[in-house]
Amino acid sequence: MSTTYPSTVETLATVRDYIRWAATRFAQAGVFLGHGTETALDEAAALVMHVIRQPHDLPSGYFSAVLTFEEREAIVRLVGRRIDERIPLAYLTHEAWFAGLQFHVDERVLVPRSPIAELIENQFKPWLEEGAVSEVLDLCTGSGCIAIACAYAFPDARVDAVDISPGALEVAGTNVEAHGVGDTVRLVQSDLYEALDDRRYDLIVSNPPYVNREEWSSLPAEYHAEPRLGLESGEDGLDCVRRILAGAADRLTLNGILVVEVGSSVAALEAAYPEVNFLWLDFERGGEGVFLLTAAQVRAFRDVFESAVRASS
Repeated sequence: MSTTYPSTVETLATVRDYIRWAATRFAQAGVFLGHGTETALDEAAALVMHVIRQPHDLPSGYFSAVLTFEEREAIVRLVGRRIDERIPLAYLTHEAWFAGLQFHVDERVLVPRSPIAELIENQFKPWLEEGAVSEVLDLCTGSGCIAIACAYAFPDARVDAVDISPGALEVAGTNVEAHGVGDTVRLVQSDLYEALDDRRYDLIVSNPPYVNREEWSSLPAEYHAEPRLGLESGEDGLDCVRRILAGAADRLTLNGILVVEVGSSVAALEAAYPEVNFLWLDFERGGEGVFLLTAAQVRAFRDVFESAVRASS
């Protein structure tokens, strides 16, 4: 049944009114948050600012501004859809933010939310030396947000953005064009490393699918609105990660690093590779489940990683 609020546009008028009203509706409906906002109030503010085409840091003095009836009706419609359809707000607004940059998103890609953004903004220091990065590989690029953010962080580097999904690469292409980084970011349709040439990279970074099959089936409806290909990765959630590890030795430069998000599959990864000393990274803005391995470590455990892939196939 569609959620409607017929009297709202008559009784509420200001920006503040609609942020408060939407936050209340979201809280009452129990919508799941986790695609870029942490509270119902943040979600409501993002929705309202999108409709009135204002920045998220709009000065508080504008919160008393009276909205037009057209704006009020648009907000009410979006609130209704967010509640009824249980899809992430980013799919309704077709915009998301990552590493301080705006990206177009739709149902062909995951909504950007990786803590890897913080690493990119800090140029992966202290593990990479400033000015020493000339080749970057982003595996499972989706919207292209990681690859494009890396292009900003390392303006002299070439970035390969890889995804197996043609639809995802179309979205990434839209974002590459919007950010004007077509000269440095190359989009490649490939199943991980398969379609790449023999280029080696100073940085391989990935937010691959890592949700195990049982966990995926129990996720909130908002996650099921996202492409399953970008989330679920086999019985233990490691199907894709195993292959990334196994191929990294042949793709990293001598002093390169591999950075991969595995989220909820940390325990599964450590159980699968008890001999590997994964460096789990900390984040000031929150987030976990991201490991770093040096090229030397990847080479040292090449046989272990390759054997794991053979055993799982």
